[in-house]
Amino acid sequence: MQAVRAAIADAAETCGRAPQDIELLAVSKTFSADAVREAYDAGQRLFGENYVQEGLDKIAALQDLQIAWHFIGPIQSNKTRPIAEHFNWVHGIERLKIAERLSAQRPAGLPPLQVCLQVNVSGEASKSGVTPDEAETLAHDIAALPNLHLRGLMTVPAPSDDIAEQRAAFAQLRVLFERLKRDGLQLDTLSMGMSHDFPAAIAEGATLVRIGSAIFGNRIYHKETT
Repeated sequence: MQAVRAAIADAAETCGRAPQDIELLAVSKTFSADAVREAYDAGQRLFGENYVQEGLDKIAALQDLQIAWHFIGPIQSNKTRPIAEHFNWVHGIERLKIAERLSAQRPAGLPPLQVCLQVNVSGEASKSGVTPDEAETLAHDIAALPNLHLRGLMTVPAPSDDIAEQRAAFAQLRVLFERLKRDGLQLDTLSMGMSHDFPAAIAEGATLVRIGSAIFGNRIYHKETT
């Protein structure tokens, strides 16, 4: 954990940014509640889950901890209620229907669900997210929903080992982010960058990086059944 934080600080300082302006989201999917607790004990407070039932199980097991839970996977219509009821953040909204369901199903006693619009900057058919051209209208529609708070944009670009290519993809999201802010949306979050490319994301303005394997190690995937 400390090595990852040091690497984030190095990347920030290299491009003239303050390390404290970049939040670390520990992506704990497929790892145990005990692994999350260990990271929490090391000072980590933000955790991301991709699978609904796995996330719910960890939330229940770790309810004694002050964790901010982020849902970062694709969202099916039949999974919106448990996400709205139990998570603090959602990073992967790409359809207005999903946003409307999350807003309608957010319990009245909870604060608005913090959300990011997912944008497919690389145009990959296998990746979720709206196109940059579609993002503006959808962002304004989401921002108008009563129980959601649109915080910013999220992307998962095509993998590349070329730093210039990584930065070019992240720059697209930053440009869109800045344009939406000029249009009047109160955005503050650029969720971009993972274990293999977070230095490039930080150089292009990421405010939150999603790191999993660099914290927890390599994953063994199990298919979610519910």
